[in-house]
Amino acid sequence: MEAHELRPPRGAKRSRKRVGRGNASGHGTYSTRGLKGQQSRAGSHVRPGFEGGQTPLIRRLPRRRGFHNPFRVAYVPVNLRDLARLPEGSDVTPESLRDARVVHSLRQPIKILGVGEVSAALTVRAHRVSSTARAKIEGAGGTVEELTPPARLHEKRKRGRKTHPETAGPKAEEETTASVTPEDEEQDDSGSESDEAG
Repeated sequence: MEAHELRPPRGAKRSRKRVGRGNASGHGTYSTRGLKGQQSRAGSHVRPGFEGGQTPLIRRLPRRRGFHNPFRVAYVPVNLRDLARLPEGSDVTPESLRDARVVHSLRQPIKILGVGEVSAALTVRAHRVSSTARAKIEGAGGTVEELTPPARLHEKRKRGRKTHPETAGPKAEEETTASVTPEDEEQDDSGSESDEAG
C-alpha cells in the first residue's frame, strides 16, 4: 500500500448539510431554521444561561454570595499614637495593651501600625509590626520583637457542641472511670500502704 492509496474508514467523513438549495433537497425555503423567532435571524446569538428575559436558573437557585477564606488571620490594629496610654517605661506587650484598654481581648493577634510618633525608647513585643512602625521605634532607640500568633487561630474549627467535664453527663463519667484499670488501682493501693509503713 502506498500513500495515495490511503482512505479514511467508511463513515468517518461526511459531506456538510447544504441548506437553501430548493425544496427538492429537503432543506429549502426556511433552511432548517423554522419560521420566525430569534434563532431564525441571521447573526443571532444567545449567551449561555439566557432564558429570554426570564430570571435564569442560576439566579433562581439559592446560594451563598461572596467568598470566605477559612485560613485568614484577622489582626487587631494598634497605632503608635495609641501607645501613649501605657505607663512610661513599660514594655509594649499584648497583656500591657489589654490592661491599658488599648485592645479588648487577647483572642486575636495584634499588629502595630505606624500612625503617630514615638519619643521614648520602647520594647515592643507584638505578633506583627509594620515596616513604618518598626523604623520609627528603632529610630527612637527601641527594640521590636515579633511573637508567633496563637496556634489555635490556625486550627480548623470543629463543629458540634463543646462538652465541659462538669456538664458532660453520665456518659463522660463512665469514660473517665473506664480509663482507670484495676492494675492502676492496685498500684495506687500498694503505694499508699508503703507510705503508711514509712
